[in-house]
Amino acid sequence: MIQEINSPFRYAGGKFYARKLILEHIPKHSCYIEPLAGGASIFFAKNKAEENWLNDIDDDLINCLTIIRDYPMELIDKLEYEKATKERHTYYKNEFEPQTQIDRALRWFYLNRTSYSGIMNMQNCFWGYGDKYSMRPENWPRNIKRSSKKLQNVKLTSLDFEEVIEEAEDGAFLFIDPPYFNRDQDKFYTYSFTVDDHLRLSNVLQKHSNRLKFLLTYDDSPEVKELYEWSTAILDREWNYTINRTDDQKNGTDRKGTRYKGKEIFILNYNSINAEQMQLPLFSRL
Repeated sequence: MIQEINSPFRYAGGKFYARKLILEHIPKHSCYIEPLAGGASIFFAKNKAEENWLNDIDDDLINCLTIIRDYPMELIDKLEYEKATKERHTYYKNEFEPQTQIDRALRWFYLNRTSYSGIMNMQNCFWGYGDKYSMRPENWPRNIKRSSKKLQNVKLTSLDFEEVIEEAEDGAFLFIDPPYFNRDQDKFYTYSFTVDDHLRLSNVLQKHSNRLKFLLTYDDSPEVKELYEWSTAILDREWNYTINRTDDQKNGTDRKGTRYKGKEIFILNYNSINAEQMQLPLFSRL
């Protein structure tokens, strides 16, 4: 069984630094689904279930995962002589025209690994690679190979999240990480999440709450708490993370990465033994 590995992608708002906290609350399950996969850090961090389904509305992201799963060596061959440079970043962003699905994956993977925070909205997809903290191109093949192994037999789709939740089999566990409710997220993602999307997500989860288990991560806001007042528990969580910048982005400032506190709420529709032991529910419907 393939154990914990890192996501092959950098992803704005991803849960890399919160993985340990999230994994502590995941119940036993045989079917695992991420309706809003993004970088899928939690999938790659946990043991695979018997059935696994990763979905994201961004079809370029899903295409890249699909190529990594099915054609890893072809993608590696395309990347063989690539270097991480501003010039190549500009080329892939503005000039390169994909002719095949593998070409699409090549472009997406290169830009993702060399853009600041992995932001793939082309209006804000800027050079953000640094040798001291970024994965070097010579390590990309190993990253792709191990990701491909973990993605074997994983269902990959690019559907609306509501369709995925409606189709989820009884007893499935869903990890869901939507964009923040009260944050300007249009600049980060190719497909933004509207207020209506937040409402739809709450409604469809409540509709299926008696047959599915879910752990939902969100920004701590009154609007979100009101949307999920029907849930079993809302937990207040905090973790440390670091943001690094390339030398030209620092403008002569301290070269060390800046440390921040991540704060979110975890919303569950099941009893979490870990949460009960730690006595950390913000409020509970147990």
